[in-house]
Amino acid sequence: MRISVVHPRELGPSETARWRALQSADPALDNPFLSPEFTIETGRVREQARVAVLTDGGDIVGYFPFERHQLGIGRPVAAGLTDAQGMIHVKDIEFSAHELMKACGLAVFEFDHLLAGQPLVPAKHSRHPSPVIDLSDGYAAYVETLKQVSGKTYKSTAYKSRKLGRDFGELRHDYGIQDQAVLRVLTDWKTDQYRRTGRADRFSRPWITKLVENLLRIDTEHFGGSLDMVYVGDRPVAGHFGLRTKTTLAGWFPAYDTAFAKYSPGLIHHLAMAERAAEAGIRLIDMGRGEKEYKEKLKTGELWVTEGRIARATPGAGVHWLVRVPVRKARGTVLANSMLRETADLALKTYGRIRTSLAS
Repeated sequence: MRISVVHPRELGPSETARWRALQSADPALDNPFLSPEFTIETGRVREQARVAVLTDGGDIVGYFPFERHQLGIGRPVAAGLTDAQGMIHVKDIEFSAHELMKACGLAVFEFDHLLAGQPLVPAKHSRHPSPVIDLSDGYAAYVETLKQVSGKTYKSTAYKSRKLGRDFGELRHDYGIQDQAVLRVLTDWKTDQYRRTGRADRFSRPWITKLVENLLRIDTEHFGGSLDMVYVGDRPVAGHFGLRTKTTLAGWFPAYDTAFAKYSPGLIHHLAMAERAAEAGIRLIDMGRGEKEYKEKLKTGELWVTEGRIARATPGAGVHWLVRVPVRKARGTVLANSMLRETADLALKTYGRIRTSLAS
């Protein structure tokens, strides 16, 4: 096994085609965050992005996208944004994870959305559900399933959708938009949501804003940005920007105008998005790991992702353990306990209200 490490911009057409072929051969890898385009676009705004190319007998058998930071700390590309992480590889690949880390110049590789079943998953890790909407039998079949498992949600959302139309005008849903102005409306809402709920504003980081803008411009058979928006008249109400492969849509940045909050605009939008996505050939919407009420209401099942670290016996790995592992364990304890999770969420929202009032 030979391992070479390159920057994403060094991947040529043949390497990209091989990556796509490996991804297409395994349904478990059908996620846009694992597509070559995502890593390549991340490399345009993140100089620390790298790809390890695994070759056996002259054939490329795997790709490992990652970021290399100080002290040899490794993270997935666009760490903190990606809801699916891992290697793209041939079936039954055999390699040493520690040799891979060494070849990549990594003391440790930290992950939080590594696909369960990946050859990289170490013995010690935690597993977490990633709620999904199954559209393989079409939108009508999904609605019938939703009526059975979450009938109250479907009925109340349908009622609020009709009431929204009566109160403000006819609803319109634009799907597959490539308008940067519409994207800015959505990201402004998202920024407001982050601040309101006490979270860090991702769009305060220029590289994230640039990455999202660049991804919106891509629209190919195998990969693209996916922007849609629900309107009443000409007024935007709720929307979403995510990524897609040919058959999987990854939920990423949903947001809405809080002036319409009593109508549950997020639920109205998600049902509208699911319908149009199914018409466009999407068979699965992966809403991503996270304890969110709307995900529980809309999901038909779950995929599984893992959180943990792969470490070599180096000083850098030791420093990483001291700084990160206790914090991650404490966070995991809070998220696993509903009472602690709700208390933490309330504290963040209180902080957000104070921060917003001081800034106004």
